[in-house]
Amino acid sequence: MKPSGLGWAGDIPAHWDVAKICMVARLESGHTPSRQHPEYWLPEECTIPWFSLADVWQLREGKQEYLRETNEKISPRGLANSAARLLPAGTVVLSRTASVGFAGIMPHPMATTQDFANWVCGSRLQPEYLLYALRAMEDEFRRATMGSTHQTIYMPDIRRLTIPVPPKQEQTSLVQQVRVRLAPLDELLAKKERLLDLLLEYRAAFITQAVTRGVHETRLKDTGVAWLGHVPEHWTVHELRHRIERIEQGWSPSCENRQAEDGEWGVLKVGCVNYGRFTPSENKALPRELQPIPELEVRRGDVLVSRANTRELVGSAALVEETRARLLLCDKLFRLYYARDIDPRYLVLLLQSAVCRFQLERDATGASGSMQNVGQDSIRRLLFAWAPPDEQQQIIAAVERVTQGINRLRDSITTDIERLREYRHAVILAGVTGRLSPDDRRAA
Repeated sequence: MKPSGLGWAGDIPAHWDVAKICMVARLESGHTPSRQHPEYWLPEECTIPWFSLADVWQLREGKQEYLRETNEKISPRGLANSAARLLPAGTVVLSRTASVGFAGIMPHPMATTQDFANWVCGSRLQPEYLLYALRAMEDEFRRATMGSTHQTIYMPDIRRLTIPVPPKQEQTSLVQQVRVRLAPLDELLAKKERLLDLLLEYRAAFITQAVTRGVHETRLKDTGVAWLGHVPEHWTVHELRHRIERIEQGWSPSCENRQAEDGEWGVLKVGCVNYGRFTPSENKALPRELQPIPELEVRRGDVLVSRANTRELVGSAALVEETRARLLLCDKLFRLYYARDIDPRYLVLLLQSAVCRFQLERDATGASGSMQNVGQDSIRRLLFAWAPPDEQQQIIAAVERVTQGINRLRDSITTDIERLREYRHAVILAGVTGRLSPDDRRAA
């Protein structure tokens, strides 16, 4: 073994080389044909797969090697009149803007946007080996972009990226060894992630049962509403507007692409209420030159609802139980001012139930599948079964007991997943630096 001279790689076999990627592969950038020329985007002519940031989700888990179908295609005319290039099968792509550090391989000729660096491998480099080398560098990419306003790896830095280069025949063997070692890890990861999904599904089902039937056996009545069904006969059914006084919407100035530090003003991101939990760290720093709007500061006891998100997350609600000072409501969040006879914890459970989720998703508007919207009127018109205050407390207590048990299991499973991902990364790193253990080599 010998030192590689690369901070992320450590020692490598003595007979290996070290080279800048652009010395063993041709570096290409992507481009976007001008949207000002509709003739470049005629649907009947758009036949060339065009990989963009809208497609990066395919690569986020780091399990998929080859790119799949793209969200958009471009036309030969658009390609000819832009700096975009049709790149050959086997080209390795790396996202370098916004979603930084995700890599994959083109299975057939494709083009990309300017958000990607693309390498066409030369005679000394296998695409699959380069892919795993880039994935071994994920911590390097994270450090390179952390705290950056634009979250970009610029092309001069891309040209400086350096990797170990084993003899080509060894690259094929190493890739196979890594694949064999990752297969059972990925299978186990999938099972653990499915367990998390099942826990969330169980909690959601329990909440829906509790807020439509209560937590004790009682006589039921038919509401006459197909999707609401039967509810306790002493409960009433009405719209949410009868239990909220007003709805407030926030403000979204252009913020810095970083979390606000202690003492700084920050603007919450819409994801701060995902999955029923308020996460104050989901915020962006307000630029110092902008004046905050103190009236929009989030306070303990607030009920927040997302008004714009994906169809699965639009209308997500959470109670602000703990928060730091100087966090502002963004314009993609509603703050509900609720009546005194409704416990805010119960209000959040109602909004999380399948009954309200059905209505929110039904009323959501928007042409984009990735961004849907619900208006204040949709919130006010939500129909639900109203439990008396004493039963609200019983329901809250029952859900909290179930949630505590679920959270313990979830924390344990999440820890397992984090360790498996760390081990997965270690396997990839060992593979591309020639340090797989003898057991790993025999398994391959």
